[in-house]
Amino acid sequence: MLTSLQNSLVKQIRKLHSTKERQKQQLFLLEGTHLLEEACAVNYPLVAVCCTPDWQAAHPSLWEEALSRCDRAEIVSEEVLDAIATTIQPDGVVATAKRDARQTQVPFNGIVLALETVQDPGNLGTMIRTAAAAGASGLWVSEDSVDLDNPKVLRASAGQWFRLATAVTEDLKSIVEQSQQAGMQVVATMPSATLTYWEVDWQKPSLILLGNEGAGLSADLAAIADNQVKIPLSPGVESLNVAIAAALMLYEAQRQMTAKQ
Repeated sequence: MLTSLQNSLVKQIRKLHSTKERQKQQLFLLEGTHLLEEACAVNYPLVAVCCTPDWQAAHPSLWEEALSRCDRAEIVSEEVLDAIATTIQPDGVVATAKRDARQTQVPFNGIVLALETVQDPGNLGTMIRTAAAAGASGLWVSEDSVDLDNPKVLRASAGQWFRLATAVTEDLKSIVEQSQQAGMQVVATMPSATLTYWEVDWQKPSLILLGNEGAGLSADLAAIADNQVKIPLSPGVESLNVAIAAALMLYEAQRQMTAKQ
């Protein structure tokens, strides 16, 4: 059993708490039983799996499955697990996986989210979870957004990170233009819009543009949208959380498509 915080594997995993090290090592963290279950369910290759004796005893089948998918497995002390986890109260297991093993492509059809400079990992993870729940085709994020594999993003996605097609782009404007060329309508949220979000025909393939939590959507992206829509707010309320805004439009799209059937 690993008990030393000076162990080379422990040091390596602890470094993955930072964006720079995740990029350098090309690895990311999977924390908790649920994320490990989801990774195994989609046959995602693991690199290392570390768990406490209590966790191993409580999850023998998952432990065996994880063993078959990883390069290294270790039983570790509670102190070591606390050190390698980013959460305050980890549930007994932490794994690492390769960043480049996830080759997903976001299709230019259905309902797709395109996010510009989203900074909060909780927001991004929630939008991934909501998009998957609402049956969206995928999600784009601009390169200057929070990392897709930030530990908080993965946790907030409740495992749907493994199931929704997502991709990072260094040129979001180009993605918007490509979606239009593919026959998708582009819908941007703007507080000055006259159209409300439920007045859009969501039965058409649609790309939903959402901007930064503070600054909103940039003017050049908003300008090329086919439709600008607003979400009605009571007087004195300036804006909605971006993840809530995404949810409203995703579920309006689902409602319209369900009503058509």
